[in-house]
This record gives sequence, C-alpha cells and structure tokens, in this order.
Amino acid sequence: MAKRKSKPESLYQLKVTLCGSKPPIWRRLIVADNIGLGILNNVLQISMGWDGYHLHQYIVGGNYIGVPQPEFDFGLDMIDEETVLLKDLLSKPKDNLIYEYDFGDSWKHKIVLEKILLLDSSKSPIVIKGKMACPPEDCGGLWGYEDLLKTLKDPKHEEYYDMLDWLGGDFDPKELNL
Repeated sequence: MAKRKSKPESLYQLKVTLCGSKPPIWRRLIVADNIGLGILNNVLQISMGWDGYHLHQYIVGGNYIGVPQPEFDFGLDMIDEETVLLKDLLSKPKDNLIYEYDFGDSWKHKIVLEKILLLDSSKSPIVIKGKMACPPEDCGGLWGYEDLLKTLKDPKHEEYYDMLDWLGGDFDPKELNL
C-alpha cells in the first residue's frame, strides 16, 4: 500500500457513524477516491467536530494505520497513513473500516462506502448531511457523554453549573452546523 501520485477516478459517498451513539451521531461525506488517510483524518476531524488534540488510527482487516509513534509501540505494526489512499481500502459499496480517535475516550467511527459517484466538477471533500452534535473533547467516551447529557438536563444537578462552565456555555446535542 505505497502512496503514489494518483488522479481521482471517482468520488466516494461515505457515511461516518460514531459507534454506539444513541441517537446515532453521523455525517455523510463526499471525498475523492484517491484521498490519503492523513488528509482524510483532517476531513473527519472537521466534519465530526473534533479538535484534533489526540492520536488516531484506522483499523481495517486486522491492520492498524495511522501516524507511527515508536514511543507507544504496543507490539502492533502501525502502517504509516501517509502511504495509504482510501481507494486502497474501500473499493465497492458496503466496504467499511473503523477510525478511532482519542485512545483514552476511544471514539470509534464506522466509515462505510455507500456509493461510488462519477467524477465531476463538484468540490470535495464536502459534508452533505448529518445528525447530532459531536460530543465535547475529553468528556469520557460514550459513558461520560451520556452522564454529561443527563447532568445538562437537570439544572438542579449538583454538577450542572460546573459542566456548563467546563463546556464554556450551553451545549445542544441536536445542533449540527454543516
């Protein structure tokens, strides 16, 4: 899976869903088939609403792909994401992979190739649809996020104002700014 100069041949319509989120938190993206995984990371960060403070990796077919971190080598062979194009991993509808962000909170996203579209003059990457706001950084994974939402629903909760202060103001879990 060596990175090579490649012209896009098509556009991929991807659905990115935050695993385990209820209601589902997801985005629908259009990207070029030849997008590198390093650039795709940036697209995922922006489209989901993450801030990029933490490490990430892609998991596909038992392989781990990301930014090699020798100081965090846990016996896994990490393939350098700068050497891999998306079309190396996804080639037909329903093909999928996992993108994990923040190994502490373990935000896993399932990325599914929904459609292969004709290459046209449309701008890509682009977010075309989605649902729900991204959880705040460092809120403790899905369980911490669920606790945060419960706290924010109850102004009498002892941690209500602390959580508002930590968030920097109101947080609407249904709000999505495409």
